[in-house]
Amino acid sequence: MEQKVIELDGYTLNRHQIEKVAYGEYQAEVPEQALERVRKSRKRIETQLDEGKIIYGVNTGFGKLSDVVIEKEDISKLQLNLLRADAVGIGDPLPTPVVRTMMVLRANALAKGFSGIREETLNLLIEMINKRVHPVVPSKGSVGASGDLAPLAHIAIVLVGEGKAEYEGEILTGKEALWKAGLQPVELAAKEGLALINGTQAMSGIGVVTLNEAERVGLAADMAASLTMEALHGVITAFNKDLLAVRPHPEFELVASRIRNWLEGSKRITKQGEVRVQDAYSIRGIPQVHGASWQTINYVDERLKTEINAATDNPIILENGEIYSSGHFHGQPIALAMDFLKVATAEWANISERRIERLVNPALSGLSPFLATNPGLECGLMVAQYAAAALVSENKVLAHPASVDSIPTSANQEDHVSMGTIGSRQARDIVHNTAKVIAIELISASQAIYLDEAEDMLAPATKKYLDMVREICPPLKGDQDISEEIEKLAAFILREDVLK
Repeated sequence: MEQKVIELDGYTLNRHQIEKVAYGEYQAEVPEQALERVRKSRKRIETQLDEGKIIYGVNTGFGKLSDVVIEKEDISKLQLNLLRADAVGIGDPLPTPVVRTMMVLRANALAKGFSGIREETLNLLIEMINKRVHPVVPSKGSVGASGDLAPLAHIAIVLVGEGKAEYEGEILTGKEALWKAGLQPVELAAKEGLALINGTQAMSGIGVVTLNEAERVGLAADMAASLTMEALHGVITAFNKDLLAVRPHPEFELVASRIRNWLEGSKRITKQGEVRVQDAYSIRGIPQVHGASWQTINYVDERLKTEINAATDNPIILENGEIYSSGHFHGQPIALAMDFLKVATAEWANISERRIERLVNPALSGLSPFLATNPGLECGLMVAQYAAAALVSENKVLAHPASVDSIPTSANQEDHVSMGTIGSRQARDIVHNTAKVIAIELISASQAIYLDEAEDMLAPATKKYLDMVREICPPLKGDQDISEEIEKLAAFILREDVLK
């Protein structure tokens, strides 16, 4: 079967295409028009070097050492030294899909033709993606300016046969991994080490993976809310289209219409005054609270759309031959966006945990205490709510903005940094925690519906999803350890697109 391919042309890549490459469904290639830009950019660097021009990071030192001029015979060694010096990441390795996303993003940025990299060096990076040579990239060590130096250096150093990489399940030296994949390391030329690492692709890479997961979590949150409404005879009146129109945030109606459609045909949903006049905020306010988080998803999506197809490097080689130093490596746009994403996705967990409480609390639900089949002898889902509360509390700590912090580096030459990579890592932790909270709500709603023998009264859409939930966690007939089921259901939420 012919391998599907996504083109990295520097201008049209989107995060859904990236995900297909990140998870190995598609391969990557740089089209000829982009390669021609790369060749022209390389020629501009070589021309200026031949003319004796002094260019930052090409024939000078880096950071505070930028005033040190490097002799021509040492230019290649300068680039290798840069990778060796900057590969100082620490902590657990980033997951393979994140590393592959980083590689795709950096290749796409280089394909724009503003960095001066050679065609053969870019091609090796593409071959590493396609042959699944995955550098081992420690998760910590970037301050988010001047680019994500440490994480990207751990990728780049494998191109020269150093560092470590995973290939076919083995952790090998960079040279061994390349050799086993049928590839040869490159010897870096002028500017290439800097071109490979001076960008925001760690924070953006984690951000792309996290945003794709966050979208799925948001859809699962909307579905979990729908099932909870059925379990508790929720009042659908608050989701009325005309009512939502008087406060015309589009995402309010987006959530409300989604839930109205999913609940079409339900015999469990009530209208205002039939069972109660109004629900608690965690149900009545679903369009407003969930919708506000969806607004943030859209904002972060716009920031990442731009960054995915941006040249993040220093210096930049323009098409007219001018070479300029600037701050295009700075991660502030992504840092702020990821901090915003943290707050938005934490809110899905906050309100979900309150709905869990309404399901397990007999004074609020009218159901068996803690949804136990034999209360007293059994605890039911009492401590599942504790687990949700713990995750929500952890999210609140993680949601503190990383971008408000800055510690100067490089002897105060780099005196403001974004800390965006910290924020991106925290955002992914929050999204994963939130997936687990939503999983607990789904299990709780499922159990409430089971105890009330209400399966035949559900809407077709919610019943179909409930059946998928129950394939992972069937209704509880007594107390049992469900930690594994929560993890499996959270993984299902994060990766499956059944609600799109």
